[in-house]
Amino acid sequence: MDLFDHAREQQIEQEAPLAARMRPRTLDEFIGQEHIVGPGRLLRRAIQADQLSSLIFYGPPGTGKTTLARIIANTTHANFIALNAVLSGVKDIREAIAAAKEQRGFYGKKTILFIDEVHRFNKAQQDALLPHVENGTVILIGATTENPYFEVNKALVSRSRVFQLRSLNENDLRGIVRQALQDQERGYGRLKVNLTEQALDHLVNVANGDARAVLNALELAVETTPPDDYGLINVTTDVAEESIQRRAVLYDKDGDAHFDTISAFIKSLRGSDPDAALYWLAKMVYAGEDARFIFRRMLIFAGEDVGMADPQAVTVVAAAAQAFDYVGMPEGRFHLGLACLYLATAPKSNSVMAFFDALAAVEREREADVPSHLRDANRDGADFGHGAGYLYPHAYQDHWVAQQYLPPSLQGRLFYQPSAQGHEGTIRDLVARRREEQLAALVEPHASLDWEVERMGKGPAAQNPWLQRTLSGVGAQLGQIRDRIFALAQIERHNLVLDLNVGTGLLTWEAVRRAAAGGVYALAADRSTTEVLNQQANNLQSLERPVVLTGRVVDLPQLITAAFEAPQQQAWPRFDVVIGRNVLTQLTDKTAAANAMQTMLKPGGRVVLAEIIPKYTQRLHKLVDLSTLPLDLIERISAAEEAIYTNPDDAMVNWDEESLRSIFEQVGFSQIELYVETTTAEWRIDMGQIERWFNIDAQGKRPTFAQFLSTPKISSGLSLSELGRLKTLFQQQLADTVVVWQSTVAYIVGNQPID
Repeated sequence: MDLFDHAREQQIEQEAPLAARMRPRTLDEFIGQEHIVGPGRLLRRAIQADQLSSLIFYGPPGTGKTTLARIIANTTHANFIALNAVLSGVKDIREAIAAAKEQRGFYGKKTILFIDEVHRFNKAQQDALLPHVENGTVILIGATTENPYFEVNKALVSRSRVFQLRSLNENDLRGIVRQALQDQERGYGRLKVNLTEQALDHLVNVANGDARAVLNALELAVETTPPDDYGLINVTTDVAEESIQRRAVLYDKDGDAHFDTISAFIKSLRGSDPDAALYWLAKMVYAGEDARFIFRRMLIFAGEDVGMADPQAVTVVAAAAQAFDYVGMPEGRFHLGLACLYLATAPKSNSVMAFFDALAAVEREREADVPSHLRDANRDGADFGHGAGYLYPHAYQDHWVAQQYLPPSLQGRLFYQPSAQGHEGTIRDLVARRREEQLAALVEPHASLDWEVERMGKGPAAQNPWLQRTLSGVGAQLGQIRDRIFALAQIERHNLVLDLNVGTGLLTWEAVRRAAAGGVYALAADRSTTEVLNQQANNLQSLERPVVLTGRVVDLPQLITAAFEAPQQQAWPRFDVVIGRNVLTQLTDKTAAANAMQTMLKPGGRVVLAEIIPKYTQRLHKLVDLSTLPLDLIERISAAEEAIYTNPDDAMVNWDEESLRSIFEQVGFSQIELYVETTTAEWRIDMGQIERWFNIDAQGKRPTFAQFLSTPKISSGLSLSELGRLKTLFQQQLADTVVVWQSTVAYIVGNQPID
């Protein structure tokens, strides 16, 4: 580059639009997208550590995709090459790859290849990139406004981590405007600009989350407004309105916004929310969507989601569509709105999906012959008896008679399950009663016959299915608890999540899947648990692995501070969501633990805990029939076991769900939600388990069942001989049997107040 080229570049930079001049150069200048570049977030850690893997930035225009790529270029020690997919082709890709190989060969440097608008590359161009991304010749950073899962080569997506950027909020846009007004080098810091609050509000509101739009409007307002006698450029509301007159609606009829918006519209109809449905309909009409496309989707919805709950829905929507064709726009918008409101307020039933169950049965089942009494009797009824035995419904009361219409192999099979909604609710009982009568008509003729009874064989092969179901009962219960926690936690892809109790990793691994672009920290009680989890994480990429801490809940602030990978930052990470299962159960000082949880949360964050309440646990004496014992002994057994769960000095049992609520209120959580649910699971009891319950000499952290029952603190405590009689009953009635074990789980949700 000679002096003339350098001077030309400086001139271009100085004359560039404000949005280009104000592009942030470092993460500290970057405003917004805290969910992916905030303290402790995966992407920020990767940029600071210069340990990037291939990335794809996906989001609306003006949210910072290209800016982030340029920040990476300014931060990384790697060679950086930038291409624009609109202007580049395979030749440019080959040149970039050749340069990358040269840098690796001569200087040992990695190369980051940034491709703006990567979705614009055709399949051949994307395929040309793939082998070089795969073998590490280049680290790809792609930027796209379209959903990469639809528009980018699946192989490229699978080798990249996708970060979704969101539209900037109003505070972000205000910060960007103020930054431009204060910057003396690139912005308007050298000018006297008086931007009124009302004008700023208008610019921010109409920019609709687009930083480029708000800066372009600010530039137009400042550059076209002459200064007054005092050299002051007054940007008033009138000036702002002229600078940005119409809100830009992100809507591409062939792109992601098109499908997302129609999806939001249909889901709002399905959720019976007429206000939301009208909003999404208005957005589509405002953006110029084809009304016939909207009517087609509403006709599908009328059949799929309203269905038999209101069979008139199809008629109403079809009539509205025909009326629209007759009157056209703009009056046709009345008929769009009418159809939308009718569907949104109609009762809902998707029972028509039964048709697809019937299709699946046809595909799976061996082709069944039409029963003889249903066959056509006009052609060969006399010779083959077709149609014989058919009962003509109109000859019977209510024009119905109980007979079978399904093939013999499918008799008794139910496809249609009427809902209780709308019109369908009125026919539900009628359908059920007729089915019962059909079943009676099928079975009654054979009631006196000697049916062959199916018997299961003996031995392990026959027992395995039952054993498998039994052993999986507890797993199913844990799965329900996990699903309930995550339903309450509402974890998003870019959230920073803390699991307070690693255990087996039940919650941690689910959090890793859900917060794939955020990050997961997990607390293990001891080193051995930490080592096990780290071993399980070895097959993940380094940045995907959870950060595992070892210690107590109350020590979390110190543990997080020590583990934080970027000590140069001013703040250690605060979490969007804190989750845990059985975190508080055995803690003596539950308040201190709750305080530590609150310290971990960012403003507006939430903690979700599932705590099994031992106080309400299954009573062992209720699993057996004690009627053969003396009444006095039965009463003392019951009283002795109940005393276990009413001990005010035992931290495991001296609390309940209201205690949790009180603790959360005390430490300052807001909008506390509490749900108590009773769950059951099947347990197989063996002799070993019974021996452990009745071990009177065991040395452990907590007494055994027998030690509790014989404790001197309980006046009605059992003697050794009485314990022996009770143990014998347990062995006789429970050994090698399956019992239904009842537990009570408290789900508590606390929100960190917003500053």
